[in-house]
Amino acid sequence: MYSKEETQRLKREFWVTFAEKHPRKWVLYDTKIKDFSFKFYVDNKKAQVLIDIEHRSNEKRIAYFEKLEALKNILEEEFISNLVFEREYVLENGKTISRIWVEKLGVGFSNRNYWDTIFDFFYEKMDALERFYLEYDEFIKDIENE
Repeated sequence: MYSKEETQRLKREFWVTFAEKHPRKWVLYDTKIKDFSFKFYVDNKKAQVLIDIEHRSNEKRIAYFEKLEALKNILEEEFISNLVFEREYVLENGKTISRIWVEKLGVGFSNRNYWDTIFDFFYEKMDALERFYLEYDEFIKDIENE
């Protein structure tokens, strides 16, 4: 087991190493949609690439989720497969969001032997999600006219 400080240092080193291996600007929070973001997540059991829809308005949150759901076949056939779509995902703090994700189980950031596997997974999956988003962002953003 690592101390809290060692874990923080290792996580920081993990993210710096990832940024060095795959230097690019990711979309992440810069989607031009309020509370709609792409995220990387890693712990000691899994790595995930996520789309989180956290809009305070349930109607808007669900509208964005349904837009992505409507594109599910295109997304899975042309960009990325094995996505999990969850309309009502409850965070640890009790907040309900909508989440779409793909994960790689059996890897963790505290074992450096997994880093390249995680980095490649992150790059491949996030790149695919971003390419999908950049191609369909106008359709996704256009919930006001429905």
